Amino acid sequence: MDMFTNPAITDAQLNQFDDQGYLILPGFLPVDLANRLRQEVDRWVDDGLRARSIDSCVDPDKHGTPPLMELEMPTHGELIAYPPLMNLLIRLLGPAFAFHHLHSDRQAPGLPGKAWHHDYEYGPQVDPAHRMVHTLHYLDGLDDGTSSLVVLPGSHRERVAKTARAHLGTTVLPGELNLEQLPARSTVVLHSALFHARRPRPDGRTKDRYFIDTSYCQAGSKWPPVKPYWRRMLQRGRELRLDRGRWPDLFREEHFTEYRRPQQPADSQGRTASARAVRRPGAGR
Repeated sequence: MDMFTNPAITDAQLNQFDDQGYLILPGFLPVDLANRLRQEVDRWVDDGLRARSIDSCVDPDKHGTPPLMELEMPTHGELIAYPPLMNLLIRLLGPAFAFHHLHSDRQAPGLPGKAWHHDYEYGPQVDPAHRMVHTLHYLDGLDDGTSSLVVLPGSHRERVAKTARAHLGTTVLPGELNLEQLPARSTVVLHSALFHARRPRPDGRTKDRYFIDTSYCQAGSKWPPVKPYWRRMLQRGRELRLDRGRWPDLFREEHFTEYRRPQQPADSQGRTASARAVRRPGAGR
């Protein structure tokens, strides 16, 4: 077996994911890859590219496709089909799965917490046995200077709306797991239906939090896209051969439904559903 087929997780870890809905992989990314990703995240934020990408999601009629998508940055594109990550996804999703989205951010000190939510793109009427996963890459890890990631083990088996626990804010919940300390280059894999939150430190944050989210969905079902320009995104993935010639399903359009702009009322912070949808550029975990 080569590095594309050698299992990246044990049966015990696979059983844990089935039961609890998450995996913690300390130091999963190599140093060189993480360093190059960090440089691209700085560019993405400092050059206004992230803000422009959000504009294209909030008001696609006005802004159209952004001038640069994350997957067009070389190292971000490399991360999508990073071989050890593909090994892991085979075990979790089976041999065929599609790339859903990519978001990255350098979350500034003092960023407010993100309330309890999940990111499963089907509505609560759909059995979450149709798997979608979020792989959350923390380039500098998590420590006393950053907000923490909090997960609610087992909640991925519920059939409830994404915002079913949003009214609780980042309140401590029975059975939660608060990930306050992770070494640099760690990855946390979530079943996308698992409830999680970003909880700020009581005394405030003191440093930037580098974060990248790559998400994938199981073949065999059509998934709702979250980007108005999703077809262009998948097209660029094919043109750039980001599947490394090994994963033909990764950027196929047939795995997705048509895009529908969310039509929900504004929340307590005055954000529309479209604006809330773009919390996914790293803002939610």
